Amino acid sequence: MKKCPYSAQREQILAEAISPVASELRLLDAADLISLLRFECYGNLADLVASAAELYFHPGTVNFGLSGDYKLEWGGPAEVGIDLEIKPRGVTIYARLALAENHAGIEINHIAFQNASADPDENTAILARSLADARYATNGLTALAS
Repeated sequence: MKKCPYSAQREQILAEAISPVASELRLLDAADLISLLRFECYGNLADLVASAAELYFHPGTVNFGLSGDYKLEWGGPAEVGIDLEIKPRGVTIYARLALAENHAGIEINHIAFQNASADPDENTAILARSLADARYATNGLTALAS
């Protein structure tokens, strides 16, 4: 995606929203993710992404984008890139999630607003609101004592 003045702010909003999913995916062994990409086991990857996302987002919000890649060199750190399609209400985001040993990052490739505003700041606010609405609410939940 061609970067615009709003790209960094929107990527930051998306990164904060998607960070728990990235953390769940980073619990998987990098070799397993690489082998699933290498042997084009995209259904398995879709299941792993859906399982990680279902803990935090409503069903169908975060999906595997049917593509990915990896960087693996002798003696070097592994890095896995997974394409994601993120669809909170009113917005569709195509992004690349980069997973490494100690960190993760996200880059938006394309973003489409269903009812886009002429004001880019309003579109950014719509993005933040729709991502927040797509998450499961955790406020007010209390643990049950045994």
